[in-house]
Amino acid sequence: MSQQHNKKPDSPVRKDITAGIVGYLTTVYIVAVNSSILSDAGISVQNGMIATILASVIGCLLLGFWANAPMILIPGMGVNALFAYSIVQGSGLSFQEGLGVVLVSSLLFIVVANTRMATWLQKAIPDALKHAITVGLGFFLTLIGLEKGGIVVRGEHALVELGSFTSPTVLVSLLTLAIGVFLFVKNVPGHFLFTMISGTALAYFFGILEGKSTGLITSDIQWVFTPSLSAIDEIAFWMSVFPLTIVLVFENMGLLNGQLSMLKQPEKFKRSFQTTSFSALTCAFFGTSPTVSSAESAAVIASDGKTGKASITTGLLFLLTIGFIPLISWIPSVAVSPILIIVGALMVQNIRHISLDDISEAIPAFFIMAMIPFTYSIADGMAFGFIAYPIVKFAIGKRNEVSIPIVIIACLFLAEFVFKAIGH
Repeated sequence: MSQQHNKKPDSPVRKDITAGIVGYLTTVYIVAVNSSILSDAGISVQNGMIATILASVIGCLLLGFWANAPMILIPGMGVNALFAYSIVQGSGLSFQEGLGVVLVSSLLFIVVANTRMATWLQKAIPDALKHAITVGLGFFLTLIGLEKGGIVVRGEHALVELGSFTSPTVLVSLLTLAIGVFLFVKNVPGHFLFTMISGTALAYFFGILEGKSTGLITSDIQWVFTPSLSAIDEIAFWMSVFPLTIVLVFENMGLLNGQLSMLKQPEKFKRSFQTTSFSALTCAFFGTSPTVSSAESAAVIASDGKTGKASITTGLLFLLTIGFIPLISWIPSVAVSPILIIVGALMVQNIRHISLDDISEAIPAFFIMAMIPFTYSIADGMAFGFIAYPIVKFAIGKRNEVSIPIVIIACLFLAEFVFKAIGH
């Protein structure tokens, strides 16, 4: 008598919950990474962790309940670099004024997401420039990761040079990078989480793990921030609002389109896009750079996540992470830097979508990709590419390919350079 297989298949709810757990394990690294970057903008690491967690919780819950989509919203890699190094450090704004930029950019994002402007902007901005921004962000994150790991340092006879291989910091960074690359290419679930754990263990072994407070409640703990609009009448403020809004709109637009296509539920795009805009707005009050749809959402979808229950599961797990902040506080920069490098490499892959054989597309894209890391400013790098685009197109007789919005954007960026030159 043959034995029958009576095992019941997993229910849709169980699959969603499992997919949500996978999503959490693949994105929880952002708590340490984002707080490390935010600390360079003037917030304590612990406050940065709390801000990152709260923004991720609310983002995932909003997406789960409103859009019923199994994606994850967390502070975006690249967007956090734009906030910390271009908006705060580069423009000379305070941290609270930077949050004011996030507030205004998010409000503009909400307007775009809830009107026909989204379609209009999508058609107006050339794909080459959109992809070039992603590539430039990738190079920038790579540079930041190399710096944080001591792999490159300020040079005596050049801008940068290779760090000393006798330094324990460099050795730990390189070993952790090797582990991270191995885990990533082997597609090990939670690869970035395990990379950070490995890096922390190596830092302890090499004697470079600094002791930190293990108490959760400290004197500078802050759960809610008040964005400052005191610089709203300054050119620097609006020249920060503009690139952040552009990145928020097009990064989310591209990621959501791809993820919902993978999910085969394109009808959920409108609500998902609207959710990302409202989630970004909450970040101005939590004290972090805006959330975006995480690239790791693909892992949730690949794990058979179909509905918002997966996103809700991830959000609730992020909430529990608050209890582990004392442990996360021990993670050193050398354990975080390899993740920045690997994520940078992933973002650079977008170069394949740029028509490099078309010189009128390649040159403006090249300026963006090169000038973002070389100027250490995402906004300035974007400016070079957007200004170059109409110039090159007009020069070779392709003025019909230049939209009015591109000309307006180019003029705004050019005006910013003029104001900087005359000292305003």
